[in-house]
Amino acid sequence: MILTTCAACAAPLAHDAPRCVRCWTRYCDSTCQHDHWRRGHKQMCKKIHRGGNAEQYHADKKYKEAVAVAVEKCADDTKGQTCYICTQALHWKTKEGLVRGCSCRGTAGFAHVSCLVEQAKILCNEAEENNLIGTKRFDEKWARWYSCSLCEQQYHGVVFCALGWACWKTYVGRPETEWPRLGAMSVLGNGLFVEDHHEDALVVREAELAMKRRVGASEDSLLVAQFNLANSYQMLGRLEEALRMRGDVYSGRLELNGGEHKHTLSAANNYANMLVHLERFDEAKSLLIKTIPVARRVLGISNDITLKMRWLYAQSLYKDPGATLDDLREAVTTGEDMIRIARRLLGGAHPTTTGIEYSLEKSRAALHARETLPGS
Repeated sequence: MILTTCAACAAPLAHDAPRCVRCWTRYCDSTCQHDHWRRGHKQMCKKIHRGGNAEQYHADKKYKEAVAVAVEKCADDTKGQTCYICTQALHWKTKEGLVRGCSCRGTAGFAHVSCLVEQAKILCNEAEENNLIGTKRFDEKWARWYSCSLCEQQYHGVVFCALGWACWKTYVGRPETEWPRLGAMSVLGNGLFVEDHHEDALVVREAELAMKRRVGASEDSLLVAQFNLANSYQMLGRLEEALRMRGDVYSGRLELNGGEHKHTLSAANNYANMLVHLERFDEAKSLLIKTIPVARRVLGISNDITLKMRWLYAQSLYKDPGATLDDLREAVTTGEDMIRIARRLLGGAHPTTTGIEYSLEKSRAALHARETLPGS
């Protein structure tokens, strides 16, 4: 559930907490319920019930708010344009304006959130009717909830956030055991995350992981949920919790997929990244020395994961206060090799390229400072 706190006192709730028999608003106990009734719930109860009960009513409200924010933020970019789906400037029913939050350029990619939602619903309903859940064809249709059908790039910012609420309000009434409800919670959590609503994303992602554990979701699905939750912990500064979860994900991937699988190597990279961030350089170096040769052999030296692993390794060398002169020289030579590969494959403006350039400058500065010390 996304409404995870008591409506009266805001205390955290179990998924099976008591609720109002009419509108399903949930409470700690009968004392909180009676108190909330006296403080105004009596006047709202019927309205919430008519709106589909508490969770649906909440999701519909948040969706409308998110659409309004998205339209306002996109207003300058969408002026004078029309929706590529319905060909109108204003939506015929909702009267909402246009948005664009993908990688489309020129006059492409403008749409109403309502049209994007209807497109995704139709495609996913057809896929369900044809029993395609769990297949690649269903995944391609489900992607319309978070990526553009024209440029096929993931939506970002306010548009992704609005579509996250749209996806959740569409499937919130499904049983917990049905995949679309699980998938919708994931889309919502990701949409909130990319719009920097990290506290809200954390609530959704914790609820998602708890629900997946209750219904006996696959180990792969649980590891994905843990990965997303670790991202939220990290963005909120809960770094030790993020580190523990990244370690759990890496261990889980080793057991599930083996040491040479792309998912395992990606998990190792994420774990090493947290170790470097927390300045646990020896642990990071130990992990990377073990996994980089595997990544180079399995994925290739030009793969993005391999590049990031080597980038982290260089950082673990030159950032370590106990680094030797040889460590600093290795950091520089590693960075020089990586920057050639990154510029050739990704271009000079890519974030990975610019990040490697920055690290190379820092490692060269550290090496120069050490070499000019008296007695070096």
